[in-house]
Amino acid sequence: MNAPGSESSSPVGVFVGLATLDVIHRVSAAPAPNQKITSSAQFVAAGGPAANAAVTFAALGGTAVLVTALGDDPVAALVKADLAAFGVRVIDAAAGSSRSVPVSAVTVIESTGDRSVVSADAVNSDASPPEGLEAVVAGADVVLVDGHHPLIACAAAEHAAARVTTLVVDAGRWKPVMTELIEHATDMVCSADFRAPGTSDTAANAAELVASGVRTVVTTHGGEPVEWWSEGSTGSVDVEPVAVVDTLGAGDAFHGAYAYYCTQPGSLAERIDRSAHVAALRCSVIGPRAWLRELSINGLESDNGEH
Repeated sequence: MNAPGSESSSPVGVFVGLATLDVIHRVSAAPAPNQKITSSAQFVAAGGPAANAAVTFAALGGTAVLVTALGDDPVAALVKADLAAFGVRVIDAAAGSSRSVPVSAVTVIESTGDRSVVSADAVNSDASPPEGLEAVVAGADVVLVDGHHPLIACAAAEHAAARVTTLVVDAGRWKPVMTELIEHATDMVCSADFRAPGTSDTAANAAELVASGVRTVVTTHGGEPVEWWSEGSTGSVDVEPVAVVDTLGAGDAFHGAYAYYCTQPGSLAERIDRSAHVAALRCSVIGPRAWLRELSINGLESDNGEH
């Protein structure tokens, strides 16, 4: 494990959660019932919150490890190949078995960049933690869990807590496993729609999470300012305006960048600002992977990175 801010080697991030195969079409408008339309562009890539965050972490210069459950299905091979091509090491808890790999059908509206996703997920997965998970987490500078594959997520969270390793929870929506993850989380990065049970708005949600022992709560609002609560203080960070052409995975890019910048020097506000810049960059480029080439051009890629 590297010390935060170390310049001698890249930080190690362990990402635990969902990996999918995304089939993406850009269209002028969503199809009506029983209508067939022709897309202007199509892409196939690995997706899923933890997987996309890991790709971002690797692109910024980190060493990214994704712990997920895919198995030996031919679709799984496509997912693994894409992730490997972008510098992510995959630990497959379902290796040697056959299981259904989630496939996401994604449409992106050309005029707005808004995306719609139909997918299976792994919220109710029964995949067990892979052998050696404790050692994998022991080598991490930061761990991120997205709440999918809950048995693996809880085990990783417990190992991270035992080593006092930063544990970032990607809180896109409430999942049953969140109750257990919150016990160990140091940082909760929430969407504006995320609500802990019994809370009605983002402030109440943050207050509940902080009262539960979470050190830092961050809430994103798309292009609006990012709110944060940490160690008795609160504030917000503006998000730079960009011409939005593709929002698919923007939140995942924020989470991956946030995990990366947790390992670097700087204040929480600076961490959020850098992460928001990465997410904004993702929204400004068409396609799931082309935007990664822009990181170095925009001065966001670490000098330690090789991706």
